[in-house]
Amino acid sequence: MKFLGSQLSYFFANRRTKTNVRKLLKFLGVLVAMYITYSIAFHYIAIYEGVEEGYSWITGFYWTLVTMSTLGFGDIVFHSDLGRIFSMVVLFSGVLFLLILLPFTFIEFFYAPWLKAQNQARAPKKVDEAMKDHVIITHLDSITEALIKKLNAYKIDYVILEPDLQEALDLSDMDYNVVNLDPTDFDTYKYLNIEDASMIVSTGSDTENTNITFTAEDFNPDIKIVTTAASPDSVDVLQLAGANHVLQMGEILGRALARRTLGGDARVHVIGHIDRLVIGESTVQQTPLVGKKIKESKIREKIGVSIVGIWERGKFIDPTPETVIHEESVLVLAGTVDQFRTYDELMSIYHVSDHPVVIIGGGRVGRAASKSLEDRGIDYRMIDKNPERIEDDERHILGDAADISVLYRAGIQEAHTALITTHDDDVNIYLTIYCRQLSPEMQIISRTTYEKNINTMHRAGADFVMSYASMGANSFFNILEGQDAMVLAEGLNVFNHRVNKKLAGKALKQCNIRNETGCTVIAINCEDDSMQVNPGPDTILELNREIVLIGSFEGEVAFNDKYEP
Repeated sequence: MKFLGSQLSYFFANRRTKTNVRKLLKFLGVLVAMYITYSIAFHYIAIYEGVEEGYSWITGFYWTLVTMSTLGFGDIVFHSDLGRIFSMVVLFSGVLFLLILLPFTFIEFFYAPWLKAQNQARAPKKVDEAMKDHVIITHLDSITEALIKKLNAYKIDYVILEPDLQEALDLSDMDYNVVNLDPTDFDTYKYLNIEDASMIVSTGSDTENTNITFTAEDFNPDIKIVTTAASPDSVDVLQLAGANHVLQMGEILGRALARRTLGGDARVHVIGHIDRLVIGESTVQQTPLVGKKIKESKIREKIGVSIVGIWERGKFIDPTPETVIHEESVLVLAGTVDQFRTYDELMSIYHVSDHPVVIIGGGRVGRAASKSLEDRGIDYRMIDKNPERIEDDERHILGDAADISVLYRAGIQEAHTALITTHDDDVNIYLTIYCRQLSPEMQIISRTTYEKNINTMHRAGADFVMSYASMGANSFFNILEGQDAMVLAEGLNVFNHRVNKKLAGKALKQCNIRNETGCTVIAINCEDDSMQVNPGPDTILELNREIVLIGSFEGEVAFNDKYEP
């Protein structure tokens, strides 16, 4: 009954609906008047044809109904020309009014508005008043879809704003938490419990994001507002409007792709840090480490840094003392800033390659990658078929990367690394296959927009795949949690956890974290504000100490399910 009441309220609240109902009632009035008129005329024509007893009024109504509805049972018929002409008039008017005009009028003026009212009643117009600490998402795209997966894994509430009614219903049917409201409408924010929300995420156009930021800040000046920005010029405007964090995803992804290259020297390239723990990567090509087992390298004993992982052609290996370091290996290292400086002093003399990196795609991601390579002193060749993106120097090549002559001009045969950065996943898969055929030993690093194409990209021959969606989702989530968690590569995260009663007092080997969740503890914050990197299996976990782990997204979810209170 409550749902029916809400349907009726939506139905009659619309002024156009009221007008349509009046029109429908007028049509039905004309139909009833015509029906009564025909029924009366039936009696007079029956008397004209000499029916002495006449017919009852019920018989007249019966004949008119079966004739107008074209059923025509034939039990009552006229024999005169006047009677037959009258029968044809009744029949044709019945076809016109009952079979054509009535269905059209009913559907147009009643049924369609009623269905719309049902949909409007089904699409929520505000969030549950009990909802707190939720994330308000103003646009659903590849980034926010990935963010929602992470929010669900951590059991954090969210709501999506969708102004289109049908789209909102479709999302609701797919089990998204959605409200049918326009994020650019000032009144929208009255219905979102914005005073109790933890963050607003806006990933629309720069102008939309500015409007949303400026409006939301009026309702809750203390809420975290995180937006994306396509143009560098929009960053200042968004910050002036009230955004706490403005992310240029093209810049972030471009730098991440460039960090994967094998070119330059064997220095550590820092990925990020959690408190005092620094995570970095280093190539070993043409260094004395090639061919040695980890225990033979003595890196931890001599320098203090720990090898917490090894990339082999895009596959992450959890290292053991017996793991062999190969020419194409990329070491994932954990240590302090001072330890990394010592490592650089020993390894910077080893040069990996002088050949330029080939960058395919000169958009925001490609330009950010080229700037990052330039800062590291690595030469590059950028290919793009848009003349506006090509600068007048030898590093920029105008042409289509699908043309082999263009790739040869860029030096694809000698290049040690190719970065594929276009925004079209299908194009990137195509180019990955092409480049792998042309240079089987080359390192190929590719960007993907949608998570669903990651496995396809790896099968096509990519060594590393960086997802635009995952990168953005993790950036937003890290801001929400106020932590420095990072993405090492697609599907591999570093995150921290405060030891609770489920883990406290146990040795690492007793917890069996790696076997049960796939995650590895790589550091522990100690009581004296120091950090124990790569703790041994006999290390006892103390209550409320923070541990730092490395693992896949699935492993992170499994860890949270098992050890979160």
